[in-house]
Amino acid sequence: MKKILILTAFLCLIYGTALSQSYVTDVSKVGTTSAQFLKIAVGSRAVGMGNAFVAVADDATAIYWNPAGLARLPQKEMSLTHTEWLADIHFDFGSLIIPMGEFGTIGASLTALTMPEMEVRTILEPEGTGEMFGASDLALCLSYAKNLTDRFSIGFNGKYIRQRIWHMSAFGFALDIGTLFTTRFNDMKIGMSISNFGNKLRFEGKDNLVYHDIDPVKYGNNDKINAHLEMGRWSLPLLFRVGVAMDLIHSNSQRLTVAIDAVHPNDNTENLNLGTEYIFNHLLSFRLGYASLFTRDSEEGLTLGIGLQHELLGTSILTIDYSYADFGRLQNAQRFSLGIKF
Repeated sequence: MKKILILTAFLCLIYGTALSQSYVTDVSKVGTTSAQFLKIAVGSRAVGMGNAFVAVADDATAIYWNPAGLARLPQKEMSLTHTEWLADIHFDFGSLIIPMGEFGTIGASLTALTMPEMEVRTILEPEGTGEMFGASDLALCLSYAKNLTDRFSIGFNGKYIRQRIWHMSAFGFALDIGTLFTTRFNDMKIGMSISNFGNKLRFEGKDNLVYHDIDPVKYGNNDKINAHLEMGRWSLPLLFRVGVAMDLIHSNSQRLTVAIDAVHPNDNTENLNLGTEYIFNHLLSFRLGYASLFTRDSEEGLTLGIGLQHELLGTSILTIDYSYADFGRLQNAQRFSLGIKF
């Protein structure tokens, strides 16, 4: 119990520090952080439940939502997710989780955002210069989680983050911390996580090379002296999540789970995520949710999902999931996930 209290106090201290640095009255702060791809939800199952997953966190995608949930996975698990993101952008996520007995659970994940190359256009050459440029984002993550008691778990992620556009790139490091507690009230679970607590990112590269005239009023001086634009440093998208999940029905043939998450980002307004999942006969799953409720000017909303689970060679289990997320004027985002427990 002392360990739990110390860890809880530590997490509250980190959150309080982050909140005090990011709080501004009546300002949403949209567009003021870097590495926005870190906020894209992973896992078709979680998205189908309206992103209300911090207290559920019982599959390999918990590495994103709440690393504490990894400690409760009974066997090795791998998850792959492909997302047809907005504006023809591709978003992919993969994770591998390995339980290590009393030592705890270790895991690793890779997140990648890519897009097709585009033609370079300028004011003087609006039809294109003949050059092509691209952009991509990458995050590598290592995780560790452990059950401190039979009802309380804690987990950590260490992340390397890199962003690139044309000849410019930025990189940084971040830490995620999560806790998960199962109460004695109908085994209701309470989860909490802090994501992307790290250094600021600054783009550097040859694209910030410019020519400068030190004395523009003096005739005949060198007006093409090499100089570098000093780029600003931008914070990571810090997310604090707390959620509750409970099974309203739990029998041998069916299970009905409801979940709710409260989210406080440092670059937007607070919001709620609502979700439910119905599993029939450990085979077929149906999911319904609503994401980003109360977010100012949000295009997110209704989410739907379906999943299929099938046993392979006795102890191995294959899962296939699909989710649809409505984005209003931005149309929708569809995800396909494949998982295997072995």
